[in-house]
Amino acid sequence: MPNKSSIVAFLLSFIPGAGHLYMNRVVRAILYGAGFFGPLFLMFVGAAFFHMRDDDILIPLFLFALFVAVINMIDMIVYLLRYQPYPGPQYGPQYGPHGSPYGAEPPYDHAPAWEPNPYAVHAASQQERTRVMLLSFIPGLGHFQLGLMQRGLTAMVSFFGVAVLVFFITMMTNNDSFVAFLLAMPVLWFYTMFDALKQQERKQDGLPLIDRSLFDDFHFGDDSGRKNRTLATIIAIFPGAAHLYLSMNKRGIQLMAIFLFSIYVLDVLRLSLFFFLIPILWFFSFFDGLQSISKYENGTLVDKPIVENWSAYHRSIGFVLILLGGYYVFKEVIVQFLYQVFPHANYMYWLNNFGQTLIVAVILIGGGIKLLLYRKTRPVHSKEQHTDSDPSQVYLEINEKKNPF
Repeated sequence: MPNKSSIVAFLLSFIPGAGHLYMNRVVRAILYGAGFFGPLFLMFVGAAFFHMRDDDILIPLFLFALFVAVINMIDMIVYLLRYQPYPGPQYGPQYGPHGSPYGAEPPYDHAPAWEPNPYAVHAASQQERTRVMLLSFIPGLGHFQLGLMQRGLTAMVSFFGVAVLVFFITMMTNNDSFVAFLLAMPVLWFYTMFDALKQQERKQDGLPLIDRSLFDDFHFGDDSGRKNRTLATIIAIFPGAAHLYLSMNKRGIQLMAIFLFSIYVLDVLRLSLFFFLIPILWFFSFFDGLQSISKYENGTLVDKPIVENWSAYHRSIGFVLILLGGYYVFKEVIVQFLYQVFPHANYMYWLNNFGQTLIVAVILIGGGIKLLLYRKTRPVHSKEQHTDSDPSQVYLEINEKKNPF
């Protein structure tokens, strides 16, 4: 019987019973296939023909099918870890050629009586690679197989720690939006799997394996104190974080504050019409962070804030803050007091339907009027000022205006 591929069998195991059928384990293939597809078929028949909508019957059938699928995958992984499709090392002849004395010839007159089979050596390395890949299905186990205990422990704690932390915060805050952070788990899973395969390749190449934490690969800086490009690119996913890492405190804090404040205001005031601004702010911050990384490596990085002169906008910012503060005081204090005095009046209906609309309309109309009345005044420079100034400074000023970044 030709050798079966362990990788193909593992991939087919995502269909319960198919992997076992590929490995000629017919009985297990029938059991797992019937145990998985049987309940699903009963659910379909019950919902389509008998109009069953009772969750007390459908949910147990679905959970049983899921349980069978998990057991099928675990059984296949255990079988593949024990599966050795390749023959052991072959040995040379134990007897002498025709006409030689009885028995083997003396060992001191000839070379060793056995030689390793190159095909068997290659097969053993391939089998070890398959074993590491299968164990890496659970983050950290592949590193444990290679003897990298600290690296495997870091991978396992990081993967399951993210899941526990997200579920804990979701339950404590009763806010399902935190579940979106579970999208980091597939990234960690793929990273730990390919890292284990990379370490196995280093072992086959004869290179030494260094047992250190995964976080030690991201050097936070070299001996000269320079920042790491890889780490800066990763944390640039969150607006302003890469700028703060590159010591651009003014620009980073402003980007982070604008992004978070925009989400907060749009969510509280229920302004779904302006939610398109959130992706625009995110992409601007991300690509601006990548440009800042390149400028940092070139030595041309300047911490230039988004809004350079806050004092010029203090009246507008103060007006918006007072308006929002008054809205919250009116909603949380005055309206509740009116409910106590007039319990039958529906103040919250009027407030939710007209209060937020009025605030947004006032802000937009006020901003539009200010833009209409705004006139930019340009200072008039005399020829004497240009002649007295250094030509290099004049060139730098013009070039900075053309390329402010």
